[in-house]
Amino acid sequence: MQPVDFDLIICGGGPVGQSVAGLLARRQRPAARIALIDMKTPEQAATDPRTIALSYGSRQILEELGAWDDIGRSATAIEQIHVSRRGHFGRTLLDRKDYDLPALGYVARYGEVNRALATAIAPLGLTLMRPAEAQDISEEDDHVAVTLKDGQVLRAALVIQAEGGVFGEQQQKTLQRDYQQLGVIAHVHADQPVAHRAFERFTDEGPLALLPQDDGYALVWCVRPATGEQLLALDDTAFLAALQRTFGERLGRFTRISPRHAFPLGLNARPGQGRRVVAIGNAAQTLHPVAGQGLNLGLRDARVLADVLARDLTPQALQAFDRQRDQDRGLTIRLTDLMARIFAGSPQGSPLQAALGLSLGAIDLLPGARALLTGQMMFGRR
Repeated sequence: MQPVDFDLIICGGGPVGQSVAGLLARRQRPAARIALIDMKTPEQAATDPRTIALSYGSRQILEELGAWDDIGRSATAIEQIHVSRRGHFGRTLLDRKDYDLPALGYVARYGEVNRALATAIAPLGLTLMRPAEAQDISEEDDHVAVTLKDGQVLRAALVIQAEGGVFGEQQQKTLQRDYQQLGVIAHVHADQPVAHRAFERFTDEGPLALLPQDDGYALVWCVRPATGEQLLALDDTAFLAALQRTFGERLGRFTRISPRHAFPLGLNARPGQGRRVVAIGNAAQTLHPVAGQGLNLGLRDARVLADVLARDLTPQALQAFDRQRDQDRGLTIRLTDLMARIFAGSPQGSPLQAALGLSLGAIDLLPGARALLTGQMMFGRR
């Protein structure tokens, strides 16, 4: 087969890959010269049931793409975030009213975000290759060649790697850390729900997040592997009792729970950078789920990269992108890594864990510190 030439090739058609493709087309890059490759069909991607937290800053990016109205119809707004430390003094309450915003963030299903973005970018004229799988990426002096599983070869000035994958199944990057934790996920119901309030509760083994969704809460409970295996082995009644002991009674009694699943938690960031290949989103940094920053950081990558490549398609543009994203990426990685390591590597009840509780109390007393924390969660370092 003869090679097919493009300006840009994007490997990975999840929310980050679709977003950068759509943003580039909207910035007047010739859409037909942008190839988007993904292993799944749009219909398969739309069935992904995972729950994700979208910051208000991510909503703004999705609005620019014309996808937000569709997502917003099924998403649940987060108007407050209650952060606490189990068994210790110290808590803080982040409230959207303090920042004159309609919401701090939103809880949505990954598949719904995929579907809305696929609908939004469909009329733009991009070259969409789904399903298709990239088997090899080879950099040359003046182009990059992508060989697909069927043997077809695509060539472009630059390649954007946006195929993230799951920690433990990815190629190791420069900065990798296995936290020796599992994230136990499920959907739970309580008899005294607080509308539009999310909870992040730090325990001796890791953070426990409850995100308002539909008529219940999406649960992400980060624990050490032995504890995770024990929790998965419990029946529903025993699991709800364990959750009640750990979380407390701020939502009354937990009454129902869906089937549970678990996945390993780790940090895998800072990939080796080629001259003509750039990684964004999970392909560049897979994070611990504390504070729910993974996809939001990836969408910020997509926006900045689109701004840079709208003007220039040379290796120097990728260097400019790295410089512009260094602070936001670095701060987010350091914050999530520090919080994860405090629990994953410290003995239960250690001084480091106690210090985190005290810092939560200090944040609640210092509006400036609270504003910095909320600003980073919603918009990143600008």
